[in-house]
Amino acid sequence: MENYQAKIKQCDADVEARKAFVAQYDKDYIGVFQTAEEALEAAREAQKTLMKNFTVEDRQRFIDAAKVKFSAHLEEMSLLERIETGYGRYEDKLKKNGGSYANTVGTESIPVMTYTGSKGLTMEYFAPFGVVGGITPVTNPSSTIYANSRHNVAVGNAIIFNPHPAARVCSKWSVGLFNEAVVEAGGPANLCVTTDYPTMATLDVIMKCPFVKLLVGTGGPAMVKTLMTSGKKIIAAGDGNPPCIVDSSADVEKAVVGIIGSSVMENNIMCTAEKEIFVVADVYDKFIAALEKQRTRHLTTEESEILIKECLLPNPDGTYSANKKYVGKDAAVILNAVGIKEDGDPLMAFFETDLMNPFVQTEQMMPIIPVVKCKDFEEALENAVFTENDRKHSASIWTKDLYHATEYGRRINTTVFAMNGGTTAPFGVDGSGTNAPTIATPTGEGITGPHAYARRRRFAMADGMGYIL
Repeated sequence: MENYQAKIKQCDADVEARKAFVAQYDKDYIGVFQTAEEALEAAREAQKTLMKNFTVEDRQRFIDAAKVKFSAHLEEMSLLERIETGYGRYEDKLKKNGGSYANTVGTESIPVMTYTGSKGLTMEYFAPFGVVGGITPVTNPSSTIYANSRHNVAVGNAIIFNPHPAARVCSKWSVGLFNEAVVEAGGPANLCVTTDYPTMATLDVIMKCPFVKLLVGTGGPAMVKTLMTSGKKIIAAGDGNPPCIVDSSADVEKAVVGIIGSSVMENNIMCTAEKEIFVVADVYDKFIAALEKQRTRHLTTEESEILIKECLLPNPDGTYSANKKYVGKDAAVILNAVGIKEDGDPLMAFFETDLMNPFVQTEQMMPIIPVVKCKDFEEALENAVFTENDRKHSASIWTKDLYHATEYGRRINTTVFAMNGGTTAPFGVDGSGTNAPTIATPTGEGITGPHAYARRRRFAMADGMGYIL
């Protein structure tokens, strides 16, 4: 959008300007209700209508219309999201939201499994649950609402969202855009719904609703624990602390460019983004020199200690949590806020440290990246596995040694794993794959698609029926 940088700068500096900009979009939208009970009932009726009156081909037509609708509002939605939440970079939101709008799968990905033999033919179908409950994060509101709605409608569900309050307006608008598209394509309204003011109380209503059989949520351990208390089936996207290894055989220059492109996209708020880098000693100096040539700031030990004190909060158990005041902010904003003068606009600030530095062991979600020197690949591997701490989330390696990549992949055991590419590669960014903002790590569904939100049903034709060989 024209003058987006000026608008962002104005709204970041002036609370009233920010409120006025966001208020333009705080309207009544299809699918937005005053109470969770109203929203749930509307979604229930919409889902019944969808399954009674429309075909699979109709469902594909509806979600394709939503793709067109969201894509037409990509720039405007990305700007609203950046200004309302204060997280990330507008340019990166264009890539992230655009990738979600363009590359999220539909009905074509719903499998049908067949078992045949002389005793007959059995088909296994992926059927809808009905109404699904969803929690969306402040870090990826629009892309999560779009993708989860697309996946659920593809398989025949409706979905009710309980968005993060700090992304309330862009979430409302996203729900409205999806419903507008479906209605304009001839489908029922309210296949995705939300409440005007989502709270923990509205989430409690959703979780306790008897006809909501499946819950999906993105967030940290507390969110996962909350959903687990429901006693229902859940799809949970938990926290991550993705490590990256650069070994002796790596193309260092290419690795540096790739790591910066992936790690600090959206100022590192993406759970998949590399958050610490383990570099083998043989190429360490070359790696640091290559990093310095990019749009980065090389921090001193003293500066890194200031950042630890200001940006990380100690927990009673000895671990640390990110100071939300700095999460998702530009590197220059963080540095100047803590008293480290920075006149430029570096994409990344990095510092050299050891394995037990709190920035290495904490999912900090800031473009402040620690780099750890390792004597060899084996030490880098041990450090990466220790740091990932069995979250089973994401990891990457830059190497020309297939054994190293294989051994790392086996040991790290993450849901997302990339070789010679950023952790964005499995989502189709400089690699092959499909896009989905919900990556279910604690519950094991992985990168979600329509199949993740479906019940498996079998139909058997016995007594040799249907087997014509």
